[in-house]
Amino acid sequence: MNPSRTFILRPVATSLLMAAILLAGFVAYRQLPVSALPQVDYPTIEVLTFYPGASPDVMASSVTAPLERQFGQVPGLTQMTSTSSFGSSLITLQFTLELDIDVAEQEVQAAINAASTYLPRDLPNPPVYNKINPADAPVLTLALTSDTLPLWKVQDLADTRLAQKIAQLPGVGMVSISGGQKPAVRIRANPTALAAYALSLEDLRQAVAQASVNQAKGNFDGPRHAYTIGANDQLLSSDDYRRVVVAYRNGSPLRVVDVADVVDDVENAQQAAWMNTVPAVILNVQRQPGANIIGVVDRIHRLMPQLTSSLPAAVQVSILTDRTTTIRASVRDVQFSLMLTVALVVMVIFLFLRSFSATVIPSVAVPLSLVGTFGAMYLLGYSLDNLSLMALTISTGFVVDDAIVMIENIARYIEQGESPLAAALKGSEQIGFTIVSLTVSLIAVLIPLLFMGDVVGRLFREFAVTLSVTILVSAVVSLTLTPMMCARLLRHRSPREESRFARASERFLDRVIERYGRSLRVVLRHQTATLVVAVATLLATLALFVVVPKGFFPVQDTGVILGISEAPQTVSFSAMAERQQALARVILTDPAVESLSSFIGVDGTNTTPNSGRIQINLKPLEVRRVSAPDVIRRLQPKLADVAGITLFMQPVQDLTVENRVSRTQYQYALESPNADELHAWTARLLERLQTLPELRDVASDAQQGGLQTTIVIDRDTASRFGVTPQTIDDTLYDAFGQRQVSTMYTQLNQYHVVMEVAPQYGDDPTDLRDIYVRGASGAAVPLAALTHVVPGSTALAVNHQGQFPAVTLSFNLAPGVSLGSAVDAIEAAVRELGQPGSVQASFQGTAQAFQASLANEPL
Repeated sequence: MNPSRTFILRPVATSLLMAAILLAGFVAYRQLPVSALPQVDYPTIEVLTFYPGASPDVMASSVTAPLERQFGQVPGLTQMTSTSSFGSSLITLQFTLELDIDVAEQEVQAAINAASTYLPRDLPNPPVYNKINPADAPVLTLALTSDTLPLWKVQDLADTRLAQKIAQLPGVGMVSISGGQKPAVRIRANPTALAAYALSLEDLRQAVAQASVNQAKGNFDGPRHAYTIGANDQLLSSDDYRRVVVAYRNGSPLRVVDVADVVDDVENAQQAAWMNTVPAVILNVQRQPGANIIGVVDRIHRLMPQLTSSLPAAVQVSILTDRTTTIRASVRDVQFSLMLTVALVVMVIFLFLRSFSATVIPSVAVPLSLVGTFGAMYLLGYSLDNLSLMALTISTGFVVDDAIVMIENIARYIEQGESPLAAALKGSEQIGFTIVSLTVSLIAVLIPLLFMGDVVGRLFREFAVTLSVTILVSAVVSLTLTPMMCARLLRHRSPREESRFARASERFLDRVIERYGRSLRVVLRHQTATLVVAVATLLATLALFVVVPKGFFPVQDTGVILGISEAPQTVSFSAMAERQQALARVILTDPAVESLSSFIGVDGTNTTPNSGRIQINLKPLEVRRVSAPDVIRRLQPKLADVAGITLFMQPVQDLTVENRVSRTQYQYALESPNADELHAWTARLLERLQTLPELRDVASDAQQGGLQTTIVIDRDTASRFGVTPQTIDDTLYDAFGQRQVSTMYTQLNQYHVVMEVAPQYGDDPTDLRDIYVRGASGAAVPLAALTHVVPGSTALAVNHQGQFPAVTLSFNLAPGVSLGSAVDAIEAAVRELGQPGSVQASFQGTAQAFQASLANEPL
């Protein structure tokens, strides 16, 4: 049976079939998305809740815990982590790879609805979820600045004209605005002035809250005309709020302006952002897990001219970070390598076949096999990424083998005097089964890669399938097009018709074959020694496999460095801003740095007030000529000289396995029901890991050293005055919590009215002496008469993993140390110290994926 016979005898039909494969592949190539790596992101959803003024303990118990209990019942959930900090709760939910993120989204929404009855009654806004991985770096970072407009106006423009439109684009998970410059009206009360009028902060809050409403009022519907009812019930400016009447004293109205300063300001004064060293509004665009980065960024770039044209000329929009730049460059490099490989293969074929007509055949078969694979990649939902293109590059050697085997066998019969058609029929019949068996054996080698689990399995699945499809298409081309072209193009040539180059290369090849024959005869005379060498080589391979250092993926140079700054836990906001800018000034002096974006303040990205982010954008590699890790090592000594703050840096990677942001690259998490035992053990382990030579920059996310003022209520005295703990809490919230007491509704956005005491009354705990509450008799009672203050310490953040208290230790590798060696060193240190039975420890993120990959190695 000759599977090639029909195709040899029907050259037109064969040519049309190959043209169809070529056309389908070319069209598919134009439609294939481009990315750095196959899409293997875990379905991840972030749930964010803000409760201004709430301490980490209050956030953990009243907001995070009710939500965690509901999320814990969601099917398909593999890991749940949370961070409760001052005024913020961030819960990250990671699901199985097989679960569709849209299905997970519905489950998360249902869980939020179920938990809503347990959340605080005065929560300003319900929990908000986003389909993003918080550990995934932004795909695009924009900075908005202006020389003439205040930042709160720039923020309003960014929020209403840019962020909303960008968030609507397919693949965009979230557009976060850093800098906290959202416009607001701030009412800064004078507590002593209120007390002089026998008023409390609660009286002021209630007056402001009731002075502005925006609700339905109905309409008149008469026999001839209909009227919509409107009213001046809503206040929309600071001037309007200044005139609000709080009470009447001696027959005269007492207005807000008499007891407070009312100013146009920002909603959260504890946030700031910079572009380089210039105050700015920063827009960070994050993609949904599984979305194509280049596709998302291209859609944003197409929309940007329309969006920027709607902004005033005084606002400048700068693109600080574009992660697709290095992705496109790396894909172009692999594409060039693929084309160069094909060209080299064709050149080598010509050198050995020494015939232009014989060279044309594999020159057509190889590109056709590769192009035909694009059609299958499109149907399978794959992308043009480094791994799929690497599979095509590797397959070039396999593809040409099929064509050469077929050509060589047919050429042998032609040289024996057969006609090209007869030689093609006879040669293809003999070699057809060989090509089929060769194809099956090559594909069989790749089958184990399809059974690898976790992220590594997903990554190499696309590689294995692409390579298998290319080999299969190559077999089809070698059994159809190649013998048909041999029958039409190959001709017998006598030695006299050959060129001098052909005769010279023939003599060279004859000498090579002769030397190979001599060496083969030597080997055959010493068969026992040859077998011993072969067995020794096998044993040495196995031994080297055991002792060779093992790692995960090499560190990429994407041209972006993520920096997480950390100041002492007692730092104030103004001091944190000064130190953050000092870091930026040092970084910008490095010749490899092009720009940076920086921001501080608790905003869902930064979880504690003593932490900040710096995203460093490097110049192109051909300009800076040093890698990102080298830049980090060069910056570290200079940044260490900045007093009162530490910057942890790591290169941004295209492959993000983590679902939490850590100060350094690799993570080791510990959890326990007993928080005290957990923190005691973590301190011992952290001290031990910092001494290991395999590790660098060992850090912990446990922050237990924040200052706290505990107000102890004398309940008997408070009861005698008719003051309840609820009244005391409300008064404290009014004074020091940036409490949102009213909302101004417009057609584009909503803005809040924020109440607090004037700055001179909110510096330190001694200012509590100026705070008054209303007693049952209506008189103002000093808070100091009902309470006393106990200083202490508290956690700046409460971290959970699976609803239990958790601490994450993070580390970098020492130069020349593999991840496998670091993992072994950590496990040895844990065994040496004797881990308590109540503490559970495990590697997370990349280190965990590395351990999973070791389990797949036998495959």
